[in-house]
Amino acid sequence: MATGANGSLDLRRLGPGGFGVALELDPGAELSAWIDRLGADPQPLLDAFHDAHGLLVVKGAGDIAAAPELLLRLSRLFGPEVEDYRRTLTPARLIHDRVPEILVVSNLAPMNFEVPRPPDPPRTAEGALPVRFPHRKGWHTDQSFRRPPPDVSLFYAAAPCPRGQGQTLYADGTAAYAALEPKLEERIADLEAVHAIPWTGRGEDAVRAGETPRPLLEHQSSQRQPVVRRHPVTGVPALYLCGESQLDWVLGPFAGLPPGPDGEAGRLLHALLAHYTQPRFTYIHEWDAGDLVIHDNRNTMHAATWFDGARHGRVMWRTTVFGNPGADYAGERPSWLPERGDPMGDLELDMREAPKPPGGPPRREDGAGADTEGRP
Repeated sequence: MATGANGSLDLRRLGPGGFGVALELDPGAELSAWIDRLGADPQPLLDAFHDAHGLLVVKGAGDIAAAPELLLRLSRLFGPEVEDYRRTLTPARLIHDRVPEILVVSNLAPMNFEVPRPPDPPRTAEGALPVRFPHRKGWHTDQSFRRPPPDVSLFYAAAPCPRGQGQTLYADGTAAYAALEPKLEERIADLEAVHAIPWTGRGEDAVRAGETPRPLLEHQSSQRQPVVRRHPVTGVPALYLCGESQLDWVLGPFAGLPPGPDGEAGRLLHALLAHYTQPRFTYIHEWDAGDLVIHDNRNTMHAATWFDGARHGRVMWRTTVFGNPGADYAGERPSWLPERGDPMGDLELDMREAPKPPGGPPRREDGAGADTEGRP
């Protein structure tokens, strides 16, 4: 299954730039047995994952839908700890009812995640799906508002929407860093960004609108993260950033620079994001049922895209792997868990639904009109 004639993994590159590899499981083969073989010697798969700058697409993993514990077994190949969402203040409505290490991401009840709004205009001048900031917003890496942040995420399509919508975009922080101009590389060498829980009045749009930041408890506070992270496995540096909504524009976005969106820090962040999300550094994944995408949060970003939530219920499962963030985080306790005896606060805070954006109904990303925001 998914091996070459000599027993090696049969992988194909996702694009000419070397970002991402894919393997397709043989139809009718048993996924559980394949995971057993991987578990006996996972290193070739891990080496391929890291050589591809932290992006691996597995096609044909449909067995996971009926046996979700298989996703947990696969996750354990990528790190020492898989997040148990019952223990990390995650709302129960978002936790899989059989495997608590699975977060359910869906526009359907009871999860009720908002459908992302399409960019404006919905296509580039060449008719392509926009990927580059600022045309495309929403770029982020998972849970960057935590210290230590997570290592790897596994994202599984239990029930995707039809192709042509609901894609996930991925960006290569390793290649983007390597392509920086020397002066910019020097400028950000020791810079830290201030990462924040979304929808707490600290994002760029909220600050521009004059919103009052929401009071936070100690374990909900914004966290500094290095803009350049050296990967703990490969030793290769990469950009580590998030877009406008997951950074703290009250305190940052960069520590040590005047805060706010209209100064040096804001201009620098926008320049870095525009560089990082160039098409040559990105991959667009069109989802089929049974697809599994594994991405390394330490050296990639990703972004969701619009889908017609009025017509389609999209159900995705995510696991989060921790345990090897690098030397910068050695000995740190989890910032996102309250100390014993401290108040827990709003358990919904870091998983709440995005507020409804102002204005009329969004246009579809194919340019056609839409009469709904895609809410279920």
